[in-house]
Parts: sequence; structure tokens; C-alpha cells
Amino acid sequence: MAIEEARPVLQPEMLTRFATYAFSILTFAAGALLLGGGASVANAEPRHGLSAFGDLKYPADFKHFEYVNPDAPKGGRLAMIGTAGRTTFDSFNNFILKGDSAQGLEYLYDSLMTRAVDEPDAVYGLIAESADLAPDKKSVVFKLRPEAKFADGTPVTADDVVFSFNTLKEKGHPNYQLTLRDVEKAEAVDPSTVRYTFKGDLVRDLPLVVAELPVLPKAFYDKQAFDQTFLAKPLGSGPYEISDFKPGTYVTYKRRPDYWAKDLPVNRGRFNFDELRYEYYRDRTLELEGLKAANFDFREEFTSIDWATGYNIPAVKEGRLVRETLPDGRPSGAQGFFVNLRREKFKDPRVRQALDLAFDFEWSNKNLFFDLYTRTQSYFENSEMKASGPPSAEELVLLEPFRSQLPQNVFAEPYTPPVTDGSGRNRDNLKRASELLQAAGYGPGGKPLDIEILIFEKGFERIILPYIANLKRIGINASLRMVDPAQYERRLKSFDFDMAIQRYSLRLTPGVEVKSYWGSDAAKMDGSFNLSGISDPVVDALLTKMIEAKSRAELTTAARALDRVLRAGNYWVPQWYKPVHTIAYWNKYSRPAIKPKYDEGVIETWWFDPDKAAKLKQN
Repeated sequence: MAIEEARPVLQPEMLTRFATYAFSILTFAAGALLLGGGASVANAEPRHGLSAFGDLKYPADFKHFEYVNPDAPKGGRLAMIGTAGRTTFDSFNNFILKGDSAQGLEYLYDSLMTRAVDEPDAVYGLIAESADLAPDKKSVVFKLRPEAKFADGTPVTADDVVFSFNTLKEKGHPNYQLTLRDVEKAEAVDPSTVRYTFKGDLVRDLPLVVAELPVLPKAFYDKQAFDQTFLAKPLGSGPYEISDFKPGTYVTYKRRPDYWAKDLPVNRGRFNFDELRYEYYRDRTLELEGLKAANFDFREEFTSIDWATGYNIPAVKEGRLVRETLPDGRPSGAQGFFVNLRREKFKDPRVRQALDLAFDFEWSNKNLFFDLYTRTQSYFENSEMKASGPPSAEELVLLEPFRSQLPQNVFAEPYTPPVTDGSGRNRDNLKRASELLQAAGYGPGGKPLDIEILIFEKGFERIILPYIANLKRIGINASLRMVDPAQYERRLKSFDFDMAIQRYSLRLTPGVEVKSYWGSDAAKMDGSFNLSGISDPVVDALLTKMIEAKSRAELTTAARALDRVLRAGNYWVPQWYKPVHTIAYWNKYSRPAIKPKYDEGVIETWWFDPDKAAKLKQN
């Protein structure tokens, strides 16, 4: 999920394909595993996939995913602006906190199992042909396919899997370390068998987490330091390899004709382009002009004014450049101005509520966004986990033990952002905001309040400047700080900001990764997604309830209770969302009849159409 009107900086593309960590970003596979059978090597009942809260859609003998064309031709190129929002890169190491990694690196690596993106949380065997879960859920055994090979022809072994886990946990991005904390060990039973062992009681997610970890070649990292940035071409076992690049300008991947897994059911009809190319632009206006000039082929549009007015050109009217809206079945997630509670001036909730009152979304939507957006209210926006109405009886069971620690509005309708008439005359809300600030000791007769909003993209100024004007009307000395993208990311990673804009979305079945967004430990961990620095024992307890949930109903109840508590805390100023993809592309591609419900499907399921390309060239 990208930020509407701005680029996503913290989406965890390092895990995009393996676990949709998204953190995106960047999400871990989760869920109670309905596998049956034992898990010891002697008496296991191997299964071809893992799922959460339900049976697998695809049987053991399935031929291909429903949303692909198994006979799709291979060939051609897809050149694009990457969706992870990077405007530059200086590294091919996407597993650590350091550096700006290139986009598309996830296609270099395979994992033990891979997701089906028409199911909420199911994975099927890739490097591993089977998985066996112990009855107590404290261990899982994977059997590797003997044909699995890295791009240099060497076999993928259990030792590589063990090395990958140990290295990611010990030296990888802090979010790996947090999520893998309760994975006690990985051990090679034999060259083609790996056993993972878990500790503690919160083990529901862990078998799927490890199933989707990237498998790295130990031999490559014997010569290359894992914990440093590098531009040496990485070795992987996935469908693509790097063919050409210029740091900060472009990176090109070529499809491997000798890819070992190209004919497996999980890959049939996928990865059809001979070449994937990511172009890097520092200015979104130049991006759009580059698309119009056919300097690249595909772009997802995140700017409302450009979508409404920027495509009025003959190529669009004639159908050569296709402008299209695709449904997005994923949760829309949370986008907003995140307030950094690590700074003393934001610790008083009255200050944070005043910041919310000063933002006039209705005016912005009408005057800046062409009414394309809906106001975000929830951390689980556009999903069944969004809280609404008074708490249910099931939610009250979770909330009542903490009644004395919670604001009373948690036990009523959930907090929703203030609404205006869109006229720009937001007097009532601004008056309330001023009163709250004065009660907190700021404003006339009190302390001055200085707030800096950090951005890195010029196109966002038109949205923030009216908000800053409102903040000044209530006595806040607000300002805008523009930095380059690399500095922006560094400052977010180290929480060096007052307010910053970000969007993230959780998986359909949130699991252990939720601690990285709202947990107290993550608040103190550089690079986590807990931007606001939320550190609340009630929130921690509800996060545990989500992770412990034994059914989707229990998970939904815990998420709604958590949503009420988070929204009552005013940790952010919610912005907006739209549950669709707005895309534009040159008309030389075809795609399957069925779009995967939980993914665009462009890179993995579309294909180059020579007939369309020839017609386009003639025109």
C-alpha cells in the first residue's frame, strides 16, 4: 500500500514477497495452522501448505493458482516506477536497516513457501515440498525439494535455510529481530530437512513466519558482509537476477530461463516478463511526464490532481495509454500525520486532540482532491476489524479489566475525527482546539508550542500548508521542513521528527508483526513502525490477545477493542484512503480473466502482448 498524495517510505519491501510484512511495509504470514497430523520426522503427515483459521483453497494436486493464465507467453519488458516509493537506491542489501535498497530485490529470492493472493493467509510449498506441524504447535518440519537450486547451479540445502534464519535474526533489520524473537532455533535434520522450534505461548504465527523467510545462500555471505550495504549482484534462487543498474537511476532484472521452480504449480503462469525495470525519479511531475513520453510503461497514480487532470492527452483518448481503476480487496490501513510522543510537548492528549481538530479534511477533499477520497477513521480502515458502535459484549470482556486505565470514551462510540462543512470556515473546531491547548498550558499566557512537519516531496506542500495555516490560527508556531528522501528515511528510522506522514496497512490476518506497530518494545527500537512511540500496557495486553486468538472471530474482537483504545489516544491525525488502484500503462500488455483479490497482480500475472505492442508502435 502506498501513501496517497505522498510516497511510502517505511513500507518494508525487504519482505514484500516473502511475508507481505507490511510492516507495505513491507507483513508476516500468520494464523493458527490447521494442518493435522504430527510433526516428528518419524510420524509426521506432510501437508502441501499452511493456512490460518481455515482449510486451504487449493488441494495437494492443484495445477496452478486460479488468478493466473497457465499458458501466458513469456517475453517482453515491464518498465515502471516502483510502488515502494523509493526515489533512489545505493544498496542491493534489502535485509538490514542501513542504506536505501533497490526495488524488486524480492524477486531474486525464494522462500520455503509462497503466498496465494486470493486467500487471506495461505501459503503453498516452494522450496519446501511439505510442512509438518507438531501437535503442540511448538515446532514445524519442512522437507526441501531436491531440485531447488541457486542461480549458480548449487543446491539449496537445509544449511542455507538455517543460515538465513540465524543471520536475519541476529543481524537483520530490527523488525526481523522482533518478530523472530520467539523462534528458538532452526536446525538441519539432514541436508533436505529443517526443523524450527518455538518458545513461549504466542506461537500461532511462527510456522508461517519462518515459511516465508527468504532463503539466502550461505556461500555468498561467506565472502560478503551481511550487515553492510553493497552493490555486488546478490545470488538467489528466485525467478529473476540483476542484469544492469545505475545507482539512484535504474535497476533492471532479467528472467532466469533456467529458474528451477518455473514449472511448479505455485509458479505456473507467473513471472512472465523477460525483463523488469525500475526507474527512479526524484520528482513526481517528472514521473508523469516520463510516462507520457513512454520512457517507461506502467505507473500507479497516487496524486488526485494528476489523476483528475494530468491524463487529458490524445494517447489516453485514443486508448494507447490506458487509464484504469482496479478494485483493491486489501484493508486500506492507516495513513496520517503521526505525532511523536517521544517529545515532551506531545505527551498531553489534549495537545494531540487539538492537532486533529485543526485539520479540515472536508475542505481538502473538495478543493484539493476532487472528492476522490474518504476520511480515514480507524487503524483497521476498510476491514471487518474496524471498531464501530458501542463495544460488543465480547469486546467488553477484553476492555473491562482496564476500565480504570482507559478514557471513558473507549466504552462508548469509537473516536472519530471531527467533521466540517468543507467551506474552510472551521471556526468551531479551531475554537475547541484553542481551548484544549490553553488547558494544556500552551497559547496566550502559557508556553509557546513549536511544531515541525517533516516531508520530502514537494507535491505534498499544497496539502500541508493549509493545515499549517490552521495550526497557526490556534497559536501553534507550525512549520514545514523539506528534506531529501534519504534524510527523511534516516530521520524516521531514528524518530527524529515532530510530525511525519506515513501510511501502512496490515495483513488480512494480523499476527505477531502488530507489536512492531504499537508495542512498547518497538517504541524504543530504531527502525520500527511504531512512529508515534506508543508505549501503553493496555495496548500491549490487547496486542497479545490478537496474537493468541484461536479463531478469526477472536482476532476480530481483539482488533476492534485495540482500535478503540488507539483511536482514543489521538496518536495521529488521520488522513484519507481509497480502496482502489488507479493505474496507467501503455497498451501492450494482457492479463488473466481473474484479478487476484489481494494484489494488483501486474508484475506476477500480466504478460507482454506482441500484437498489442505492434499495433501501438504503428500508431
